[in-house]
Amino acid sequence: MDKRPLISIITITFNASETLPLTMESIAEQTFKDFEHIIVDGASSDDTIMIGRKMGTPDLRIVSEHDNGLYDAMNKGIKLARGRYILFLNSGDKFHAKDTLKAYAEAIVSKDPDIIYGDTDIVDKDGNRIGPRHLSAPEILTFDSFSNGMLICHQAFMVKRDIAPLYDTDYRFSADYDWCIRCIKASRAGDRYNLRRVTIDYLADGMTDRNKKASLIERFKIMAAHYGAMKAIGAHLSFIPRAIKRGKL
Repeated sequence: MDKRPLISIITITFNASETLPLTMESIAEQTFKDFEHIIVDGASSDDTIMIGRKMGTPDLRIVSEHDNGLYDAMNKGIKLARGRYILFLNSGDKFHAKDTLKAYAEAIVSKDPDIIYGDTDIVDKDGNRIGPRHLSAPEILTFDSFSNGMLICHQAFMVKRDIAPLYDTDYRFSADYDWCIRCIKASRAGDRYNLRRVTIDYLADGMTDRNKKASLIERFKIMAAHYGAMKAIGAHLSFIPRAIKRGKL
């Protein structure tokens, strides 16, 4: 009998005492309970660990030690994960509703897909909705979907542990984009399931938001590596009007 949890939720933290409570509360209130929660902390000097322990669910594990950045910490989380599926929900991010994890689990039981995904709302540090993410999840996810950018928020992207690669830590700001593409490559065509609902509330002003130029350069390199230089150039030229409209340029 397989006693592994169905889902591993991985949370990366560093001095996250202000943003972690919303995440912990969101996880604790999920109606579906067959999951483990792993916090990978970068040796925080504030109350992050205390908050995690106080608000944690029964299957919480915490690792707190120095790391080599966000994606090194995420790799630690993947290596620690015992669940059949993994999902990253970092400090300040939260599930959109109390039955969100149940929706992912029902898709697992009924479809056994390699990837399960949904849409995302953007929230502020208090969890208040700012609006929908500027990109929407595609109705049908294919390898080519991400040639137009990261259409699915990383936190809404649940993947079978068996096909999940480690993050390429040569990328400092956009390794999640590369990781999602490699997950799609490793998945079976037709085994990517769209929940057709908002699943994640994503905290604005994350690391990528604070490093827009460096992230954009990395994203271009990743897109060129997977889809070719000409496709990457064309896609990024099309991003310019969208970025101007959103006030990002």
